Amino acid sequence: MTSLTAPIAAAVSGGERAVAFDAAMIAKLTDVAGDFAINLSVALLIFVVTVFASKWAARAARRALGRVRGFRHDPTVLSFAVQVVRVIVIIIGMIAVLQRLGVQTTSIIAVLGAASLAVGLALQGTLSNVASGLMLLILRPYRVGEVIDVGGMAGTVQRLDLFTTQLSNANNHKIVIPNSKVFGDVLTNLTGQKTRRIEINFTIGYGEDINAARATLAAVAEGHEKVLPDPAPWTGVTGLLDSAVQITLHAWVEVGDWWQTQADLMQGGKEALDAAGIEIPFPHQVAVPYGDDAVLPMIAVQALDQKGGYAEKAPDDDDTGNGG
Repeated sequence: MTSLTAPIAAAVSGGERAVAFDAAMIAKLTDVAGDFAINLSVALLIFVVTVFASKWAARAARRALGRVRGFRHDPTVLSFAVQVVRVIVIIIGMIAVLQRLGVQTTSIIAVLGAASLAVGLALQGTLSNVASGLMLLILRPYRVGEVIDVGGMAGTVQRLDLFTTQLSNANNHKIVIPNSKVFGDVLTNLTGQKTRRIEINFTIGYGEDINAARATLAAVAEGHEKVLPDPAPWTGVTGLLDSAVQITLHAWVEVGDWWQTQADLMQGGKEALDAAGIEIPFPHQVAVPYGDDAVLPMIAVQALDQKGGYAEKAPDDDDTGNGG
């Protein structure tokens, strides 16, 4: 009887210990799950607060920096500084989220330090854009609202971000250019100066009075209200073309008046030359056919007629020297 009691007692004792262990494990897992759920909820709350805090900090920074004279009149620096403040707030919030989830920031720093080379190589384009944005902010080759040309893409600067420069062209197309390309390419600031020169090329026939044509074009420019008196409008012969003399008109205007004034002067110059009876020649073509050496070459001169077509004139016998 005693021999049966001992194994039974041992089995019961083992079962009690197993039940106690299972209960302890369940309690431990319950505590861990509860703590994780609480930490996750708090982390999500911190993340949501971070998003709203970044927007609030950006607005507060915009209002505060807007009171500073150096930032008030320069939206380029203002928008850049506001974005930097927003990014800093987001970084701080994400560090707080990771800490709440049990991730040690020292471990993150160690990992980032060990992987800095790989991260730098992977993000070299992005980091280059950030560095170029800072250099553009320091050197200031353009400001928001100015018209620039970068690699053949021209438009009005809308904003300068950490990574890109945003333009809007004449057709209201949004153009996004990486800062590294803007900083590394040839950049033309079309409205960086207060005044801008208009250059228009006109052509007149070789038999026309050149001085009269120059005086006519200069009078058109001088009579326009948007053309500046200093420097005074200038005209001169700038080319002897195949069938015309090229006369160039230069006139200086305010930057904002450039487009419309150029169109006005181009139309006004054409109308003034017509009124003065000065010919603006049509394109001419001379065809020389090749035939038998014993036959004199026949030259046909083609010119645009008044209706825009071609009229052909063949020389008669007197022109070829064979007339009798």
